[in-house]
Amino acid sequence: MRRLVTAVVVVATLTAACSSSGQPEDELMVSDNPIAATAARSPVPTVAPAGTVVPLDAPVAAAVIDEKTRVLAVAVAAELRLYDLDALDRAPRTVALPGPAETLALAGAGGPVLAAVPSSGVVRVSLPDAVATEAAVPGQAAGAADHQGATLVAVRERKGVAVLDGDQVQRVISGGLLSADQVFSAGSGAVVLDRLRNAVFQLDMGKGAVGQGLRAGQGATNGTVDRHGRVLVTDTRGGALLAFSLDPLLMRQRYPVPGAPYGIAYDPRRDLAWVTLTETNEVVGFHVAGEEPQERYRFPTVGQPNSVAVDPASGRVVVASASGGGVQVVQP
Repeated sequence: MRRLVTAVVVVATLTAACSSSGQPEDELMVSDNPIAATAARSPVPTVAPAGTVVPLDAPVAAAVIDEKTRVLAVAVAAELRLYDLDALDRAPRTVALPGPAETLALAGAGGPVLAAVPSSGVVRVSLPDAVATEAAVPGQAAGAADHQGATLVAVRERKGVAVLDGDQVQRVISGGLLSADQVFSAGSGAVVLDRLRNAVFQLDMGKGAVGQGLRAGQGATNGTVDRHGRVLVTDTRGGALLAFSLDPLLMRQRYPVPGAPYGIAYDPRRDLAWVTLTETNEVVGFHVAGEEPQERYRFPTVGQPNSVAVDPASGRVVVASASGGGVQVVQP
């Protein structure tokens, strides 16, 4: 039996001083030339995927489900495909984007979908009518989140988080980051994930500053927020599922997950975090309400399962292939 390894862990605060190059120096960094972790390359599947698979011969970059409008949004090349979640055999509606989207998020129940397009900015796609509105954000928009009526955008090249009021950038919060790759809103707090520093940082929205930062394993890639106000993060390089609380920022859990965990989605009704393992073509459901995660489900998936989404109403899990293997639907 695999041993559970979880505890309340306080991780040293990242200290950053400026070098002569202007880059932050971090005594916890293992390399002077850090490389962001990416999804492991999946082997050819040898087991049939669980559930059903909707054919889609193009790579999927991201997927998200809106429970209220029953829409599954899938980012494929420079477009957003909107499926009827309850009739996936029907042809999807297609919304053109100004470029390929890197991530998708919901601004709230009923949408809109926030598509982060690095070459352009953020595109808001209303649901269910699928009207697209573009907000220009220079500097490679990598992720977006709704935060108390504003839109936060992780801007990779600018090493900061842009704060949008409507379609206008009001300010960019930066300082101490090497990269801004995803941003999360958790209650009154907000957190940015820096893949190059393998760290999460609190955002002081009142002061407009990057606050405390904590190490996030050996190669953090993706995250989500649970109903307890924690940010759950996949440590792809280190093979772990991490849980961070806010106010104060603490690492509360580190659970070993072999298989290069990458995509993550959260079901608030069942307290399940669904994590894809790109090294083994699997998706695993962890119950995360207790002091330590408990594995409840494990299913074989389509090849290269980089994206996962979950429908809280039914508990159905959608896994999307980044290698043209289609969109998989599993009912636990």
